[in-house]
Amino acid sequence: MSQAALTGRTATSRRRSTKSSSGASWGSPTTYLVATVLISVCIAPVLYIIIGGFRSNSQITVNPSGWPDPWVLSNYTSVLASGMFWQQFGNSMISALSTTAAAVALALMASFVIARYNFAGRNAMYALFAAGLMFPMTVAITPLYLLVKNLGLTNNLLGVILPQIAFALPTTVIILVPFLAAIPKELEEAASIDGASRLGFFFRMVLPLSLPGVITTGILVFIGAWNGYLLPLFILNDSANYTLPLGVQAFSSEHSVDTAAVLAFTSLSMIPALVFFSIFERRIVGGLTGAVKG
Repeated sequence: MSQAALTGRTATSRRRSTKSSSGASWGSPTTYLVATVLISVCIAPVLYIIIGGFRSNSQITVNPSGWPDPWVLSNYTSVLASGMFWQQFGNSMISALSTTAAAVALALMASFVIARYNFAGRNAMYALFAAGLMFPMTVAITPLYLLVKNLGLTNNLLGVILPQIAFALPTTVIILVPFLAAIPKELEEAASIDGASRLGFFFRMVLPLSLPGVITTGILVFIGAWNGYLLPLFILNDSANYTLPLGVQAFSSEHSVDTAAVLAFTSLSMIPALVFFSIFERRIVGGLTGAVKG
């Protein structure tokens, strides 16, 4: 009898553990409900803009939230056939890629020094970069414009790229320092014994080990530069030099009565950033998690 009771208790405990484990894996229904609502709030405007580009102006006027009937492709084809769109697309790509490459390279060098070497003012330098996170561009836009004007870089992409690099450095340094600091010093000592210089250790060991942080910061800088609006608005005054955010504003002002075309232009301008972010989304989460652990 005692053995049968023990067997029954063991089976009951197993069933309970299975239920508890299955309940823990699925989580609370409230969590899924809240997540669904938040995802819908975030995705609905984007889908409305993209689908709205496939509608005609009459369809939007009669039923603003309706489904395209029939689907109109001319809005997208007319935008894609426009040379101005591709010129502004190229300007945005040059600005974003240049800002990303320069900001990540400079941040890697600064982070390497802060994370790996002890010197007077090290903590002050790190605090200076951290303070940069609390300094919005709206506060500095007027003196920044005067500085760019004195350098003769107004209406020039270089006048947009250089300030974007400066404003991207605080975030990249704050994220990269924990990655570089987490590299064991024994690796550096072993590399020096094998005859590797500091630059050799940096390129052969530091870069591969800190690649998740590099990718994360690169993505964040790219998306920030791609979506930048305020700085190009002050620096650029020629539509031929506009980036896509300014191009959307200019296009919507010029075609204010053609709502469907404006929606098509807007959706095409944001698709590259959405695709870029979607492809590397896991890299961003993993890189930020590593930075927090470090």
